[in-house]
Amino acid sequence: MNNNHEGAWGKCLKVIKDNVSLQAYKIWFEPIIPIKLENSVLTIQVPSHFFYEWLEEHYIKLLSGVVKKEIGAEGSLEYSIVMESNNTNSVPYTVKLPTQNNASLRNTPVSMPIHATEKQIRNPFIIPGLKKVNIESNLIPAFTFENFIEGECNRLARASGYAVANKPGGTAFNPLLIYGGVGLGKTHLAHSIGIAIKEQHPSKTVLYVQSEKFAHQFIDAIKNQTTNDFVHFYQMIDVLIIDDVQFFAGKERTQDVFFSIFNHLHQNGKQIVLTSDKAPVEMQGMEQRLLSRFKWGLSADLATPDLETRIAILEKKMYGSGIELPKDVVEYLAYSINTNIREIEGALNTLLAQASLNKKAITLELAKQMVDKFVKSTAREVSIEYIQKVVCDYFDLPIEMLKSKTRKREVVQARQISMFFSKKMTKSSLANIGAHCGGKDHATVLHACRTVVNLSETDKQFRHYLEDLEKKLTIQ
Repeated sequence: MNNNHEGAWGKCLKVIKDNVSLQAYKIWFEPIIPIKLENSVLTIQVPSHFFYEWLEEHYIKLLSGVVKKEIGAEGSLEYSIVMESNNTNSVPYTVKLPTQNNASLRNTPVSMPIHATEKQIRNPFIIPGLKKVNIESNLIPAFTFENFIEGECNRLARASGYAVANKPGGTAFNPLLIYGGVGLGKTHLAHSIGIAIKEQHPSKTVLYVQSEKFAHQFIDAIKNQTTNDFVHFYQMIDVLIIDDVQFFAGKERTQDVFFSIFNHLHQNGKQIVLTSDKAPVEMQGMEQRLLSRFKWGLSADLATPDLETRIAILEKKMYGSGIELPKDVVEYLAYSINTNIREIEGALNTLLAQASLNKKAITLELAKQMVDKFVKSTAREVSIEYIQKVVCDYFDLPIEMLKSKTRKREVVQARQISMFFSKKMTKSSLANIGAHCGGKDHATVLHACRTVVNLSETDKQFRHYLEDLEKKLTIQ
């Protein structure tokens, strides 16, 4: 018999990995640590009682099978469950895995320490002495799922958020970590989840708090010697939403107290939603034990919105404001400002304000002037997508044709002109320009640019095309 517990568990994992999804494997099996193997009993350490219950409910047959296969017919499994406490060190306790002969143990309750009660404690948001029912959620009513535009850039995050809202604490997405760059909708989506939970589960206590606010409250609690009240307050929450969790980096004591709160909520089936500007693997200055817990659930990213999503966001904003803009203005804004949602909405608001204050009609020229001032240094660099759109509109071609492999003369000419202006007006590499034109290589782009220059010197009509297009593309 193999007495090497790590080797035995490693063999078990190989079989398990072939029988569960990659996501389930990462969430429920990678965090497990083999402790010992004695007398055909393999002891594994799991992070929490909730974790143990989930394995026991969903993977008992698989675990029993692989243990017997790798250790032998007498092989059995024990869990060592780490209990976290504010006042004592973490002490593992062991629960015997039920077998066919003692299946009645399946539902035997395991005693767990109770850290919070419904007594009056200090609410760090307002004043001392408020009970759970008095807790304000701090949610922004306008940030609903209905106002969150779905696209390829955010589909996974939105769908997982919707699943959490329908069944808080009852899915594998706990915690749900939403990450992405500035202005991509992390805060909006986090509020959407909280609002939907409040609507569908009115009895649940939902709390949204920014990470910096949480850290400042903890500092105040230390100063006022009310740390226990601070911890107990957060342990009462049913759905805790922490925004910009990356700001915990470098704050060791704040991370310690959040670790304790996180464990308590997770062990008791409460939902945790986090947002961050980066994925857990890229976070610096965070304790590994905290990062490992961030990975227990699902990490869903929000990418930069694609063109269709940017146009949909502008149209939704216009509809909500009761205004209508010319189609070419909407398309110009969507093509020109492609960094994040916040800048797109800011550009629209700026354009509306300028038109109103100066009593001007909203035209494409006004939009170009506004973008020049709004985006400043980056405004003079139009996007490859916008160049392609203008060229295709000029020659009355669908943009899909430009990116196709067709060798029709009029399409090849439009493709070469778009490559020429992309090289002239953007900082994109030749390879990137080629990728936007149907996967052409850098040599093809160079050839296209030389062809356009040669034709402009010998063909008067062609030179007229270029002059017209450059006027349309140049920001006034």
